[in-house]
Amino acid sequence: MNSTHIWLRAEQRPHEARVGLTYDGAKALLDAGFRLTVEESTARAIDLEGYAAAGAEIVPEASWPSAPEDAIIFGLKELPEDGSPLPHRHIMFGHAYKGQFSGKRLLERFKAGGGALYDLEYLLDETGRRLAAFGYWAGYAGAAVTLKAWCAQQKGGICGPVETYADKDALLADLGASLDAVGATRPKALVIGALGRVGSGASDLCEALGVSVTKWDMAETAHGGPFPEVLQHDLFFNCILAHEGVPQFVPRSALQAPRTLCAIGDIACDPDSSYNPVPVYDRATDWEAPVVRVSDDPVLDVMAIDNLPSLLPVESSIDFAGQLLPALLQLSDKDAPVWARALKLYEQHAGDL
Repeated sequence: MNSTHIWLRAEQRPHEARVGLTYDGAKALLDAGFRLTVEESTARAIDLEGYAAAGAEIVPEASWPSAPEDAIIFGLKELPEDGSPLPHRHIMFGHAYKGQFSGKRLLERFKAGGGALYDLEYLLDETGRRLAAFGYWAGYAGAAVTLKAWCAQQKGGICGPVETYADKDALLADLGASLDAVGATRPKALVIGALGRVGSGASDLCEALGVSVTKWDMAETAHGGPFPEVLQHDLFFNCILAHEGVPQFVPRSALQAPRTLCAIGDIACDPDSSYNPVPVYDRATDWEAPVVRVSDDPVLDVMAIDNLPSLLPVESSIDFAGQLLPALLQLSDKDAPVWARALKLYEQHAGDL
């Protein structure tokens, strides 16, 4: 009998409606002999009833701290920052391996409690490719919010709060009407990282709305910069995974340079990392204040929301959960390479504290 226990926690971050497991995935896990516990949630975009119908045990929201210590807690975004030790193994996006200050605190909590982090960002196959990512929908939603910022600029304002959409058709209809109401020629956009999932999503959103897109990837940035072409577009979307040695696409000096650029969608969103290729801002934005204005003359806004796919929570959840399920089904094998690699990476970073 498979005794592996997965505990699907409710997301506790505001505006986070995504989930990493659908009803079909729940049934597959239960059919494979897993024990599955699902927390109630006031925010989850997928209703609870389907999990119960599949046979999952239903428990109150945010009850995971009292879960049996052998349970593997599965969520997406960050835990409440209460400083408590973490004795469980957690599957989540930790944002802890690039020198982020908040990541250091998280690793310290795992170390204090004896738990471990299986970071979804570093759940990799044998070639180093991520097994599951929200990238496409992050790019799609990030481009949408950046275009909202451009529309607000054309009216002399700044982008206001954003909300979840029922689906992408509703998003396209709303944003298309906003662009038409501006009455101006559509902006020109540059996407760096255009061959990846994130860049593909950003490009598709733009093209669906008649925004012309210049698509760059590694070949166009291999010379290391500077990149004056970025400043010659209205919009710039950073869609690369930041890493050591990545060039700066928009250095601080660009704020004083002649430019057409008026809105940046930093969809990769690593403002507190030393690898940030867009170092003209220093904090993530959020749903209430989607952009930070980094220059007034001429105007330049940066959009850097770090849970963008939740703008389209149903589509992004179904996509991500389908990608991840084969790996989840391997959790019962303690020697499964994908989980062994993730655990080794955690131990390396925790050991460096």
